[in-house]
Amino acid sequence: MSEALKRAGRGEKAALESIYVATSAKLFGICLRILNDRQEAEDVLQEVYVSVWRRAGTFDPARASPITWLATLARNRSIDRLRALKRTAGFEPVEAAAEIADPSPDALASLQSGDEARRLAGCIGELEERTASAIRAAFFGGLAYSQLAERSSVPLGTMKSWIRRGLMKLKECLER
Repeated sequence: MSEALKRAGRGEKAALESIYVATSAKLFGICLRILNDRQEAEDVLQEVYVSVWRRAGTFDPARASPITWLATLARNRSIDRLRALKRTAGFEPVEAAAEIADPSPDALASLQSGDEARRLAGCIGELEERTASAIRAAFFGGLAYSQLAERSSVPLGTMKSWIRRGLMKLKECLER
């Protein structure tokens, strides 16, 4: 098998064919065991042999046996594919959320309808403007702390501290 890999490394198609005949069943088994999906395993197996064709010249028999080298290629490609599949499973672009948006009033609109809203508004009014603005944007506007930090040109940790201190002051104010 080492000789066939050397020949494949020199571009001999017959050598690649003999490698395929001798190893495809074992490598397919590795791919199928990891991916648990026949179609994906077949695709990965094809990628493995394309990789063998391109990289056969780099095979070093002093480092590993031919079947170990091939099995490692199949294993690594399968794991890479599995990770890629998990990353994209159930992926929906953020724009899709607009179609399923909740038509009910947002948090701020709900709060503005009662005594609690007046108390909360009064307490928010006691905060420094930058802190009050950050809390409104985070909790009523739905912005992430990282977005607020970028918008205010401050480090993320600073923004988190402003909001945390502001929330503690709000809690004290609302408990009075």
